[in-house]
Amino acid sequence: MKLTPDCNNCLRGLINQAANLATNNAVLKQRAIEKATRILEEEFSYSQTSIVIATKIHKVIKEVTRNPDPYKAMKEREIEVARELHQEVKSLYTSDFEGYLKLAAAANAIDFFREPGIIEEDMRSPVRFAVDDSKQLEKKLKNAGKVLYLADNAGEIYFDLTLLEWMRQFAHVTYVVKPLPVQNDVTLEDIKWAGLEGEFGKVIDTGVASPGIIISLASTEFMQEFELADLIFAKGMGYYESLSELPRKGKYFYCLKAKCKPVADSLGVPVNGYVAMLW
Repeated sequence: MKLTPDCNNCLRGLINQAANLATNNAVLKQRAIEKATRILEEEFSYSQTSIVIATKIHKVIKEVTRNPDPYKAMKEREIEVARELHQEVKSLYTSDFEGYLKLAAAANAIDFFREPGIIEEDMRSPVRFAVDDSKQLEKKLKNAGKVLYLADNAGEIYFDLTLLEWMRQFAHVTYVVKPLPVQNDVTLEDIKWAGLEGEFGKVIDTGVASPGIIISLASTEFMQEFELADLIFAKGMGYYESLSELPRKGKYFYCLKAKCKPVADSLGVPVNGYVAMLW
């Protein structure tokens, strides 16, 4: 998905947020904002994706502030809140594939740009898909040999587990995280911090610390798994923005909440609509 005019303001907001989280040193913060803003102004183009620019923004902010994980405290709070909410929210859904899918989708309400109270309220509201290809997904899963489950935000791990376990009845499922911190995306270290190491079975990383995925920078291991997979289960807007640039193959399944107008318009759903879409 290419950039739209609305993306410029969002990326500027990202610069300020990341710099503020990265350091309290006013000089370093200003230097990081200036360098990141220069990247945005030089790179912004309607032939570009937001993922590529956001990755460069995060890289320069981490380098200037010498903080490798600006979102660390946010992720830890997110994981703690999600652990408690999971126990409450799971009772809203049936103990079958449809219920597990909706439970996993509910956690995609997590967004580092939104107030925690609003996120919690959203997660307590039952999910209704504006696009619902869940029946097709269930059928494909029962005939799939290999599935890649592309994870999104750190707090979603509790909500992913039940669906992951259901998938494993039919397929070999590999859970995919980020190799290093970027935004509030989950890493293996976050899973360990949550005390869930070993619960996810085989876990690999993308090889690139980017929101979503930049295919040209991904690791050889990831790309081998990506090509061999019968189904790519992709959580969150970042993966939709990335993978929708690839040819449609009927093997990509997007599970997300469309939290911004450009993504919602691209998917043909209302802002904040939930999507379960086979692509």
